Amino acid sequence: MAASLTDLLHRFFRYGLVGVLATAAHYALLAALVEGVQVPAWIASGLGAALGAQVAFFGNRRFTFDHRGPLGPAWLKFQGTALIGALVGMAIVAGGVALGWHYLLAQVVATLTGLVLTFLVNRRWTFS
Repeated sequence: MAASLTDLLHRFFRYGLVGVLATAAHYALLAALVEGVQVPAWIASGLGAALGAQVAFFGNRRFTFDHRGPLGPAWLKFQGTALIGALVGMAIVAGGVALGWHYLLAQVVATLTGLVLTFLVNRRWTFS
């Protein structure tokens, strides 16, 4: 049991590290679109999430889960998981902005929610 918990925590830590890089890409595109092009924050959040998902897939495939199976099926599963995470995130950002929150505060809440949700799904389904 201890080895299983240790492995889970180790993988979650690695998932978080990859997530930092993916999130940086996501937030950079989000801010550029909102501030530079005046795209609505919830749409920019979705586009940023799509970019971050590509960064996250390739980082997590090897670094976090050491997945050596076929690339195509894993990529499709990951994208499906990322899409669900993005839709949840977009809803959180839209709700937060509607409540008067700054879009970046709403995005932080969305990111933390998505981190836990997508880790659990990717661990059990995408890279199993």
